[in-house]
Amino acid sequence: MTPSHYNRIILVQRPTGPVDSSTFRQETLPFDLKPGDGQVLIRIQYLSVDPALRMLLDDIKSFTTPTQIGEPVRCIGVGTVVESGKNSPLVPGDIVSGFVGWTEYVVADAEQFTKVVVPDDANIVDALGALGHIGLTAYFGLIDVGKIQAGETLLVSAAAGATGSLVCQLGLAKGAKVYGIAGSQAKCEYLEKTVGVTKAFNYKSPTFHEALAKEIGGFDLFFDNVGGDMLDFALTLMNTHARVVLCGSISEYNSTQLKPLTNHVQLRMKRAKMEGFSLIDYLPRLAEGKQYLAELMKQGKLKQQYHIVNGLENAPKALGMLFTGENKGKLILKVAD
Repeated sequence: MTPSHYNRIILVQRPTGPVDSSTFRQETLPFDLKPGDGQVLIRIQYLSVDPALRMLLDDIKSFTTPTQIGEPVRCIGVGTVVESGKNSPLVPGDIVSGFVGWTEYVVADAEQFTKVVVPDDANIVDALGALGHIGLTAYFGLIDVGKIQAGETLLVSAAAGATGSLVCQLGLAKGAKVYGIAGSQAKCEYLEKTVGVTKAFNYKSPTFHEALAKEIGGFDLFFDNVGGDMLDFALTLMNTHARVVLCGSISEYNSTQLKPLTNHVQLRMKRAKMEGFSLIDYLPRLAEGKQYLAELMKQGKLKQQYHIVNGLENAPKALGMLFTGENKGKLILKVAD
């Protein structure tokens, strides 16, 4: 049974820094959604809250089309098919994932969605985390781009975050010696005691730079989720022929002026490589990645900590949490049961 109205949160003003109360507006609309030929009507259960959403609020070219003024904020979500249009391969009751938005219901082409099959040892939210785009980003970034090898030293920034914590575990499974960087002592303890890294470093500590340099000496692979000053500093710690994988730059998403790298000369001196990547380039190989991740989870070598925020109305607040470090693990917005 469908409701008489539904809610969504739209972008009303492009932010020039952190999002605030003037960035979004919640609106209630009469329920008149009807799937057309090849389309489905989906009721949203969970939405993924990722740092990259902040980039989609700016009117700049990115990995996908930015959110337009007056549109629901675009993001990846999981929901249940309520109604199918003619010629749709999906049927009512199917649980699916794909690009949706900050809304309770959505009508879209069925081909845009993937049917979610949850393994016995997993949960539906894993489709937005360890077994979804987060896990796949960690897998292809570390193994395909970074080419991590047993015995190498792996350094991960934002290591207690959604992607970072999985990168650490994938590195450990490959036999690497893993070090993490996080933003609090509690997160460092989580990395050491739960994830199992050799040592984690709090970048807010006054002795962070000296302690990290002394402990690791140099790294073979740096998986960077932060950018800015963190990336610039890390370039001074490279071993010869090191690799730097650019996954994210959360320190700069709210900035109006990006900081230049001053230590890039180290790339030449160490004959090192620095490479960015996007999951979009790996769409034909997603099944490969999902199979690898599911097997590791089955073996107990891959787990994700989830931070669930309840209520669509709290989506703006949840997005802001990513940039203040309030979340503990993968941030998920629960829209409905």
